[in-house]
Amino acid sequence: MIEGLALAVLSIAGTYFTALGAVSLWRPHEAKKFLLGFASSPTRHCGELAARFVVGGSLVLVAPRLFHPAGFSLAGWALLITTAGLLVVPWRWHQRFAQRAVPRTAPYIPLMGACAVCLGGLLVAAVVLSLAA
Repeated sequence: MIEGLALAVLSIAGTYFTALGAVSLWRPHEAKKFLLGFASSPTRHCGELAARFVVGGSLVLVAPRLFHPAGFSLAGWALLITTAGLLVVPWRWHQRFAQRAVPRTAPYIPLMGACAVCLGGLLVAAVVLSLAA
């Protein structure tokens, strides 16, 4: 049952990345505004950390069922470790970092969007293939 829930989480995350990528490709200004919203308040900071923790834990949990277990496990652990790092950083630091980093990456938002579409598609494909096996 818990694996089914983890697979559902990964399906939602894959769909989210695909949608965010599509917006980044066709409406980069909207994507920039959305990305600037992360860490803009303590609630959003904690929400981001919770989502990262749930997705990272889901990746680690179901990685053995996915078509590239080592890669998905590594991605899950990387997400969990970086989330732990953000847990000890005051949200204002996270906010200042985002306010500096997002504008600097604005010219690359379409490229990041293409990568997000690929990542989202890969995640959804991995879930579908694991269910078919």
